[in-house]
Amino acid sequence: MKRKIYIINKTGAVNNLKLSEGDLPAPGENEITVEVKSVGLNFADIFSILGIYSATPKTPFIPGLEYSGIVKQTGTGVKNFSAGDKIMGVIRFGAYATHVNIDGNYVVKLPEDWSFNEGAAFLVNVLTAYYALVELGNIKQNQTVLIHSAGGGVGIYANRIAKKFNAYTIGTTGSPEKIDLLKKENYNDFIIRGKNFKHELQSKLERNNLELDLVLECIGGKIFSASYEALAPQGRLITYGSANFTPRGNRINFIKAAYRYFTRPKIDPLKMINTNRSVMGFNLIWLWEKKNQFARMLNGIEKLNLEKPLIGKIFPFENLLNAVKYLQSGKSTGKVVVEI
Repeated sequence: MKRKIYIINKTGAVNNLKLSEGDLPAPGENEITVEVKSVGLNFADIFSILGIYSATPKTPFIPGLEYSGIVKQTGTGVKNFSAGDKIMGVIRFGAYATHVNIDGNYVVKLPEDWSFNEGAAFLVNVLTAYYALVELGNIKQNQTVLIHSAGGGVGIYANRIAKKFNAYTIGTTGSPEKIDLLKKENYNDFIIRGKNFKHELQSKLERNNLELDLVLECIGGKIFSASYEALAPQGRLITYGSANFTPRGNRINFIKAAYRYFTRPKIDPLKMINTNRSVMGFNLIWLWEKKNQFARMLNGIEKLNLEKPLIGKIFPFENLLNAVKYLQSGKSTGKVVVEI
């Protein structure tokens, strides 16, 4: 089968992402062939394109971690799906394509009232938020949760999940234009990240007589440090990204990146013991081989009965490069989706 793909032959620059054509073989015994209808974009896509993501495959490779579409063909061992089924799925790179082959364990049927765009905007964000809050954070009823990048796809679902536990949520954003969205998403409070972030966070906690139990951290640098220092005893900071390393231009500024790397937060294990705080980090892609855990988390997510994902902006497949740059700009809210 002929298909269109976006491929990276050399990492290091966003503009190295090129539209091409390739051949897709017949599906393996436990695989299905999917005609992709929508692709969801993630910051991990940008980091892999730039070559600074720890899980980046060897070049050449096709970026992209999630998608939705229609089953076109199934392998002989596949029993749960048939040609014509509408699905959404995750993939360990390769979603920037018009067709993909994927193990049937990493695909779920699209809810009947969901669009393909909504299906492509769900799995990575909700799995990230769920794993951080429930699996690692062990969230309890009525706790206080600080959520960074609160208006992004992960942040929105983190807030929605936290609300299922009646949590008091404080969202942070780098842009005042996103405040209305945070209010609409029922955050209890918000902070526009700036030079006074540490003071503002402490003031809000003291004013409302709150102890900070959980932090979902994806910024890095001084924001990481201030968030960690604000944790109450037994508090947990879960980190899943470092957005301060995201370049706004086509290429990495290695001088800035090196400075941020060598000045990154460092935590003394002895102080962690004395203050009774924890730091946990994860990269969702390393759960790829844990099929049973993947299925268990999806079951837990289904029980929460969460709302449909928020689609921030939609780009056509031919303009996928512009979609990546828009996500990279930090201006996006909700999910950036590419439609085929």
